[in-house]
Amino acid sequence: MERKNKLVAGLLGVFLGEFGIHKFYLGYTTEGLIMLLVTVLSAGIAGVVIWTIGLIEGIMYLSKSDDEFHETYVMGKKGWF
Repeated sequence: MERKNKLVAGLLGVFLGEFGIHKFYLGYTTEGLIMLLVTVLSAGIAGVVIWTIGLIEGIMYLSKSDDEFHETYVMGKKGWF
């Protein structure tokens, strides 16, 4: 299975979390679509909440070791938090 870079995933979560880009990067299409659609369909109003979720997830990704990140989010497919 392909190793994903936790730095890339974390930075995408921090800076583009309201669009779910970090979810698409990790292969979580459903979760990414949910985040993207909530932001777009609410005209950005709910984007603040979704961005906060992306920020928290980005920080969580960055705070884990490379092996723990890979095991939890790539191999374990943990979609949320």
